[in-house]
Amino acid sequence: MKKLDHDFYVRGTTTVAQELLGKLLVHRVDGVERVGRIVETEAYLGAHDLAAHSSKGVTKRTQVMYGPPGRAYVYLIYGMHHCMNVVTEPEGNGSAVLIRALEPVANLPGNTKGPGLLCKAMGIDRSLDAHDLTSDNFYIAEPESRDRFGIVKRPRIGVAYAGDWAHELLRFYIGGNAFVSRS
Repeated sequence: MKKLDHDFYVRGTTTVAQELLGKLLVHRVDGVERVGRIVETEAYLGAHDLAAHSSKGVTKRTQVMYGPPGRAYVYLIYGMHHCMNVVTEPEGNGSAVLIRALEPVANLPGNTKGPGLLCKAMGIDRSLDAHDLTSDNFYIAEPESRDRFGIVKRPRIGVAYAGDWAHELLRFYIGGNAFVSRS
């Protein structure tokens, strides 16, 4: 598998969010590679995007979002579920892509239809926050062969508090894929 390099992540967030679809998320846990195909993402466009955590500015929690692209931003929601984002754009922008769902490829126990569920199945937790996604044990790679698919664009889920930003078509998924969290 060919890992994505840092140049992939330094681009516009909506572009990265769509181009992550079909890529492989890989996490080596206890010597075993857990692999899932990314089938659903959401783009968070920086401090001006009221649905983004970075809209509150740089905090201990969000500082990784403002750091170098190609890092994992992992946080806890509801005090019990981890979520994983990929930091995008040049340093200082506070932009990231939430990985919402995976299609299991190898060694993935459990449900992967949703950001908290996929993190549990992949063994992703806060210890991976700010982790370089070009490392040897946690990375995103090109699949061996590229399937053709259509991309569906919808509003993001669970961001009603964000006013007009809640209606932006910033959620992307592979049309017809059975592992998408919601159609």
